Amino acid sequence: MSTLYATNALAEEVYRRLKQEIFDFYLLPHDRFTETQLAARYQVSRTPVRDALYRLQREGYLDVEFRRGWSVRALDFGQIDQLYDLRIVLESAAIERICAAAHVHPALATLREQWLVEPSQRHTDMQVVADLDEQFHTGLLDAAGNTEMARVHVDVTERIRIVRRLDFFKSARIEQTYLEHAAILKALQARKRDEALRLLRSHIEVSKLEVRKLTISMLTEARRLHTAT
Repeated sequence: MSTLYATNALAEEVYRRLKQEIFDFYLLPHDRFTETQLAARYQVSRTPVRDALYRLQREGYLDVEFRRGWSVRALDFGQIDQLYDLRIVLESAAIERICAAAHVHPALATLREQWLVEPSQRHTDMQVVADLDEQFHTGLLDAAGNTEMARVHVDVTERIRIVRRLDFFKSARIEQTYLEHAAILKALQARKRDEALRLLRSHIEVSKLEVRKLTISMLTEARRLHTAT
């Protein structure tokens, strides 16, 4: 049992490190590598490496070919756009349910405490704001009270995280996110359904455009640096 636990722990660590390298564009789309190369780099056996690789393949980050090894899957911006569109559908439905509910869900009070704050109290760290942003949007689904909608939304959130976190690379986007989230929450509190829907859809559409531009820019720069070295 202890050996199995150790193997699972190593697989989790390799999974976390490898996924972060993909998210940081240290490993670029189409980069190739083998289980042996990764095992040597992480100083572990091939078993936890293989477990981590197949997990990342299931999540859509890697491809594997017989005799050619593993490669980072290219970003499919068409699919990413569709996932953002699905977010709009799910979160719009959540707002409809929130505004129609007889009582205010406690999740909304938590969101107001996080986002309706003075500028001096706002977080500025990119990763912290990215995590809080995810919590804001999943909080809307929680407040809607439909567990199946929330489950699908969690899957969408995971699949776009690689690009979505880049929305907070610039301080101006962090400030804008605070303002837009606050406006959505105020509209919900006043049960202004149409206004809340308009604000939400605009918020997600702008985010979709921003992350596409930043992702392309960062991939281009990362490729240039790889070529130079």
